[in-house]
Amino acid sequence: MSGLLFVTATRIGDAILSTGVLGRFLATWPGAPVTVACGPAAAPLFAHLPGLERVHVMAKRKGGGHWLDLWQSAVARRWDAVVDLRGSALAWLLRADRRRVRRRWRRDDPRHRVVELGAAFGFNPPPPPHLWLDDADRAAADRLLPPGPPVLAVGPTANWRGKEWPAERFAELARRLTGPAGPLAGARVAVLADAGERARAAPVLDALPAERRIDLIGQNLLVAGACLERTALFVGNDTGLMHLAAAAGAPTLGLFGPSDDRHYAPWGPRAAVVRTAASHAALVGAPGFDHRTTGSLMQGLSVAAAERAATDLLLRIGTAA
Repeated sequence: MSGLLFVTATRIGDAILSTGVLGRFLATWPGAPVTVACGPAAAPLFAHLPGLERVHVMAKRKGGGHWLDLWQSAVARRWDAVVDLRGSALAWLLRADRRRVRRRWRRDDPRHRVVELGAAFGFNPPPPPHLWLDDADRAAADRLLPPGPPVLAVGPTANWRGKEWPAERFAELARRLTGPAGPLAGARVAVLADAGERARAAPVLDALPAERRIDLIGQNLLVAGACLERTALFVGNDTGLMHLAAAAGAPTLGLFGPSDDRHYAPWGPRAAVVRTAASHAALVGAPGFDHRTTGSLMQGLSVAAAERAATDLLLRIGTAA
């Protein structure tokens, strides 16, 4: 077989949400060598993909040079199929037996991205996100999370500051959930973030009891996913890490404010959302809003509301103490 070219997202969260669709195409063309084209941050997600031939990293360049790079790397062969989730012209510029191109997403589409992606390719029900982990990922997770009390995982950072719930509220929520009267009484607390976000995550880590805190900042995506498989609950901002937790099967509570939970809620039966009193539209429509410079817009979410949502999720799935 000459192979499947799968073009997916730049960002980690969007790439994770596309993994269910990729899995369905793998089942459609079993045994086909697979090339995945994605952004640099998302590339590690596909390291253990069955049939993987290579990951083509699309580092954005001015003038669309990253698309030219991809075309040049792909034009010499005839593909069994080219699947393009980014709605580009690429599929029509390559020799392929089948071309499946998703139309560009419209922000006024009310559907969750998983539903929209599934519908774009005729998959109903939509295939859920999936992680491809190997034994080494899980062995690393065993070392990082040795046997002991359950683990509450928190993700206190985000790709822009407006989505970040204040660090002191994460710390207080962790204290309540793991305190003597909490649903995860006595649990350890793991803090996850990208290595470059350590300074923003450190206040949460520093506020936790030394004997119960676990520093998972800077772990690679698949090891982080293997760790999240083992956690009793993940609570975090709307980020790729939140989607990683849900795809790993962890009970996942997403905290939302200036992003739209209709589109980006964590996906799955073990997931839930709690958001600010103000709507997404009200927050991003406020005078002077600029996602590059505006500070946290998550103050409208109280610790009490997050605590109730976390407890309700644990009760719903039957894991509360």
